[in-house]
Amino acid sequence: MVALLQIKSLYKSYGALSIFKDASVSFSSDQKIGVVGRNGAGKSTLCKILTGEEEMDSGVISPSSNLKLSYLEQQDPFRPGETIIDFLMRYTRKEEWECAQVSGRFQLRYDLLQIPISALPGGYQTRVKLAAMMLADPNFLILDEPSNYLDLSTLILLENFLQDFRGGYLIVSHDREFLKRTCDHTLEVENGRMVLYPGSIEEYFEFKEEQTNQKLAFNRAVEKKREQLQEFVDRFRAKASTASRAKSKVKQMEKLKTIGIEHSASTVRINIPPVENKAGIAFSCDDLSVGYPEKLVASKINLEIDRGTRVAVLGDNGQGKTTFLRSIAGNLSPKGGVYRWGTGLKVAYYAQHVYSALDPEDDIYSHLSREADSSITNQDILNIAGCFLFRGDDVRKKIGVLSGGERARVSLAGLLLAKCHVLLLDEPTNHLDFETVEALGKALKKYSGTVLFISHDRTFVNLVATMIIEIKDGFISKYPGSYEDYVYSLEVKAREERGPENLIEEEEEAPKEGETVLNVSGSQAENLAEQASECECQGKEGDYLERKRVKSEIVRMKVLLKKMEIRLANLNQERDNLLADIKQNPFHYSKQRNERINKVTVVIEEEEDLWLELQHQVEELQKQL
Repeated sequence: MVALLQIKSLYKSYGALSIFKDASVSFSSDQKIGVVGRNGAGKSTLCKILTGEEEMDSGVISPSSNLKLSYLEQQDPFRPGETIIDFLMRYTRKEEWECAQVSGRFQLRYDLLQIPISALPGGYQTRVKLAAMMLADPNFLILDEPSNYLDLSTLILLENFLQDFRGGYLIVSHDREFLKRTCDHTLEVENGRMVLYPGSIEEYFEFKEEQTNQKLAFNRAVEKKREQLQEFVDRFRAKASTASRAKSKVKQMEKLKTIGIEHSASTVRINIPPVENKAGIAFSCDDLSVGYPEKLVASKINLEIDRGTRVAVLGDNGQGKTTFLRSIAGNLSPKGGVYRWGTGLKVAYYAQHVYSALDPEDDIYSHLSREADSSITNQDILNIAGCFLFRGDDVRKKIGVLSGGERARVSLAGLLLAKCHVLLLDEPTNHLDFETVEALGKALKKYSGTVLFISHDRTFVNLVATMIIEIKDGFISKYPGSYEDYVYSLEVKAREERGPENLIEEEEEAPKEGETVLNVSGSQAENLAEQASECECQGKEGDYLERKRVKSEIVRMKVLLKKMEIRLANLNQERDNLLADIKQNPFHYSKQRNERINKVTVVIEEEEDLWLELQHQVEELQKQL
């Protein structure tokens, strides 16, 4: 397979800190690669080198002549007052119709294109940058932390897009679930090196664990051998007749070497200092309204939360999650109604950008000591600092020299040391590697206090949440189902929204011999249904309108059926090819091939069930005509 991009003998350092030391790797056009590694290991530095934002100290980067690289901007390239369509046309130098067409793939409707970008929530601004990235018609993408600050709806939209993308990509993300769903290769950046593994993130860590276990077993065998040799030497070196043999055993001992085992990221542990555990109500509110002087965000909020509950506050960006948390934290005055915290409860609030208020002259240890409860020991402070990757002399660093992500970790560590009964956390997982995210999730799961948090990291929410609050269209209420139900509902909505568009793209390909392909867009389908209704409908105006609606619905469903038939044909062909490969090579075992057969078979069965259900609905609608 021809490499699209090769990196050879890469060296990069910042002062005395070496990031890459003789690192080499190559990427091809069909590899969907998730990049993992501890914070500061060099993941973002790699992306910046590949996109030309940073220079390497030495090494060679060899792009193929076929490479068309595009990347998701970390900084906002927008101009003040610029609308979506104005930005896309300026930034990409593409025609208006082309910009509008690509924007539609990210659910940026035509009426939104004339809105100033500054008026959009962060998730929609990321959609704009994704559209700009795709207008370059790339075959390889680089995305550095694309999931940061994205709401779950946009995250699922991005996942669907990446799953359909016909090319390769490199994704840096702390969201384990996101990498599991989008990547089939794993690149670990660690100790100045890069290791590319041909498997998912789960498979890679299983592989690493197996390697570690093998090294441990080898080391135990070496130590046992040393003990045996030492026992022989101790017994026989004093005797003249056996002294030479004892001497040879000493030389054997000197040759025995154990294998060095690098520190595993999975050893991260966070222990939150315990707080008093009492029963009763932690929080309640009556007809609470929240917002700003010029804008009402949500009203008629009536909630009751028991002590010890861990509440996930969910909803799309811009719906008011942060506004709600700020209001009950006392950071923002309510616009109406009342709320109450339980008697004697100490409440702490972690905001997304709270780190900007830290004193730059403080060192890390001084800040943590000042924030810590009086019962916290110096060792407790050092332990928590270590959990957030500040070890040894790092705790003496001035806050003024820290990056934004490092400051965020300092703020979060200080909040946990304060021994508060209630934690209000707004996106606490941003700027954490996913091992630390999971360690924090496990710690909060054991925490005896009450937690209300905002997060779109599915692994984290699954670990922590015992209750879900949804914010939508100006109302805040307890979600009736589980978190899995909530995620599934958004996935179904995303599939429905993108379904007809995917069908149109597939139908634009050349039809098979003897096959007539109907290429109908959503608006064309509605027009056809309208024309048919106008010609055929008779009777009263109400009957006419109802028949018109039914015919339009039938056309829409038939478009979906056609899409599913094409996808089923492709899946069946893929499964047939995989089974034929097994038949031709019966002695060649491939775990990846077998897993793919099983996955494809399950998807085929699910798609066939959906097709039958949709076909039944069409038949029922046709009976109404």
